[in-house]
Amino acid sequence: MAIKSNNSNLEVAGGGIKTYSGLANFKVIAVNPTMEELHGLGIMVKQDPNYFVDLNGTEYFKLTFWIKNDDLTTRFDILMNGAERVSQSGKNQWINSIGQATWSDGEPTYEWFKKEGLRKALTGEETLVNFTKAWANVANGDEVYFDSIAKIVKGDVTEVKALVKLLENNEVRLLIGVKDGKYQTVYTKVFGRVKPQRDDLFVKNLNDEYGAFNAEFDSTLAWGVFTPQLAVVTPDAETADTVSEDDDWV
Repeated sequence: MAIKSNNSNLEVAGGGIKTYSGLANFKVIAVNPTMEELHGLGIMVKQDPNYFVDLNGTEYFKLTFWIKNDDLTTRFDILMNGAERVSQSGKNQWINSIGQATWSDGEPTYEWFKKEGLRKALTGEETLVNFTKAWANVANGDEVYFDSIAKIVKGDVTEVKALVKLLENNEVRLLIGVKDGKYQTVYTKVFGRVKPQRDDLFVKNLNDEYGAFNAEFDSTLAWGVFTPQLAVVTPDAETADTVSEDDDWV
């Protein structure tokens, strides 16, 4: 017999993939990087990323942000294209130069909605603007828009990439979840500022009819290593055909 034993308190086998969930602050370290740029960040991918995807016959550009904190480096995508965003009821989404967005059949006439820079929003644009507001810590009422939005939705991210250096000391507060037990994912319905930390806005949106987060995460939203919740299996009720451990098996 040959058995190389170890003390039970010594970790000698893999503990599985460590994943994280909850709310935390992150820096943005790259936007749509090449394979070479990813390698420079210590992210050893094996081929250049493809930033275009076809969904149900429609091509989308994946605007990809790589984010990092002391525990985790991951990424998230904003799907964009040049089509105007239209609701199921046929209303257009409108956006202005201070990042306000709303839905309306024609030009919005709400008192609170400013007219400066008013135009129809493109697919994915509102999400990009909301993320930029939080990341750049734009004050309410200040300008936040992209001159090259028509190019961005087609894959020219020069204007967005410039923000990585400009905002290198800024952080954005994000909700992180886990999919399929091993993939990190980012909640894109809400992006938070470092100050003030309005974590209540995440809770409000998660409870909204259209705010679901298709991922697992700690219900307290506390940041840390993710521990999957135990799914208790209820045993079948015993019947006359149920096998007992005392029965003869032959």
